[in-house]
Amino acid sequence: MELTANAKINLTLDILRKREDGYHDLQMVMQSVTLADALTVTPAKGPQGEAAADLRFLPTGNRNLAQVAAAAFRAATGLGGEVDVSIRKRVPVCAGLAGGSADAAAVLRAMNTLTGAGLSPAELADIGARAGSDVPFCVLGGTALAEGRGERLTPLSPLPYCHIVLCKPPFSIPTPQLFARVNVRKIVRRPDTAGVLAALTAGDLAGVARRMYNVFEDVLEPRRAAEIAAIKAVLIDRGALGASMSGSGPSVFGLFEAENAARDACALLKESYRDVFLCEPAGAEFA
Repeated sequence: MELTANAKINLTLDILRKREDGYHDLQMVMQSVTLADALTVTPAKGPQGEAAADLRFLPTGNRNLAQVAAAAFRAATGLGGEVDVSIRKRVPVCAGLAGGSADAAAVLRAMNTLTGAGLSPAELADIGARAGSDVPFCVLGGTALAEGRGERLTPLSPLPYCHIVLCKPPFSIPTPQLFARVNVRKIVRRPDTAGVLAALTAGDLAGVARRMYNVFEDVLEPRRAAEIAAIKAVLIDRGALGASMSGSGPSVFGLFEAENAARDACALLKESYRDVFLCEPAGAEFA
């Protein structure tokens, strides 16, 4: 079975509190985009399922999140055998775009179909939570408010059609490192989440764009923060209605109404960065 695995961006990312279990309660507005990996899922040729990607440094076997998801599906349903997963990567890794989670979600959807399990989207998302915090959203896709660790999802009105420019600078930012720097009581700038929700309901793209923010931007190392800010400045200068960092970074995105402005921004960023993409909002995986 062949599938696509859409990346996600965070229109907002807010950290509300640190929990007693050491994790943080988050509040995020998440959006699927058409930048996607391509997966092929087939019955395993050997006794153990393998995950093979066109990037050699990615883990294979049960160390790959796609195989973690397949094992979670079998454990939850008692259905399905081992599968081999072939992944053609287009979503940058370690980028704040949930590329690995999207691949895991695609495997869950494939196994649901191949085994005839008939699980509902919510049931499949619950299984996905066992593989990773972003997997439930990637199972459902579209536009959603994510709360808790990201597993509590509320579908939202879709982001109005627009052009999205994504740029990943050539470094990664370990997520635990950013969480360790966050002092929830000292967060000064936060996204206007309520305003974003209202703007989505009204179909107001500009209203969404000017209220976006990611609180992780305030705890970046100075040199990383400067590069993120510089990319955002290029996007805004070239006509983006708003720009923000996605997830724990370092990918930055801008929302554009005009395609020609988005293409101009892409061309300019490609002079300095390899991983620059032009994409659009993607709808929910389940109509």
